[in-house]
Amino acid sequence: MVLTVIVVLAAALAAAVHAYIFVLETLRWEHPSTRRVFGTTAEQASQSKQLAANQGVYNLLLGVAAIAGVVALMLGATDAGLAVVLTATGIMLGAAVYLVASDRSKARAALVQGAFPLVAVVAAIVALASRAALVATAS
Repeated sequence: MVLTVIVVLAAALAAAVHAYIFVLETLRWEHPSTRRVFGTTAEQASQSKQLAANQGVYNLLLGVAAIAGVVALMLGATDAGLAVVLTATGIMLGAAVYLVASDRSKARAALVQGAFPLVAVVAAIVALASRAALVATAS
């Protein structure tokens, strides 16, 4: 039960972060404050607007998937919920790892993007392993 609560909270927070990233990349890409966050000039932002919007939608959909897993967990579909959360947050975590591996100066951004997914992934794996152990001992 405690693990499920951790998974739900971490996945929901990961989804919220990715929804915020969607806003920055899709709705506010050319705004000066967003350009400062991403280190782009007005010209670069204008030229990359479509790419950024596509990336933003991708981030939003990952967040939606994480929330779908949370809803499944809250409705009692534990195995399905854990699988969906693990998939969505695993992808988020993989992207954060790639970000920092490809550019060490992006470590802070990778931490923001990947911290909650990391917690969700670890908790979901432990929860699934615990459920598997219970099933094995019950057989």
